Amino acid sequence: MANTTSAKKATRKIARRTIVNKSRRTQMRGAVRTVEEAIKSGDREAALKAMQHAEPELMQAAQRNIIHKNNASRKVSRLTHAIAKLAK
Repeated sequence: MANTTSAKKATRKIARRTIVNKSRRTQMRGAVRTVEEAIKSGDREAALKAMQHAEPELMQAAQRNIIHKNNASRKVSRLTHAIAKLAK
């Protein structure tokens, strides 16, 4: 348990940031999930449309330190590759 005033304030700040970050992480995961579902169903057009929404979502999460930037880039790369495979 925090004892000092500054530690108590830091605890409150962390709690607020955690709520915001959870929301952003959920939003990002949902965007990625829609792309994955479109890929799984084989619908290239839907996958492309979902990817247009998911890529900025991933990059914003990386900018806000919710996920690492390399993790975001890797996810974008793998999803794009999977969509490209649908064209064949």
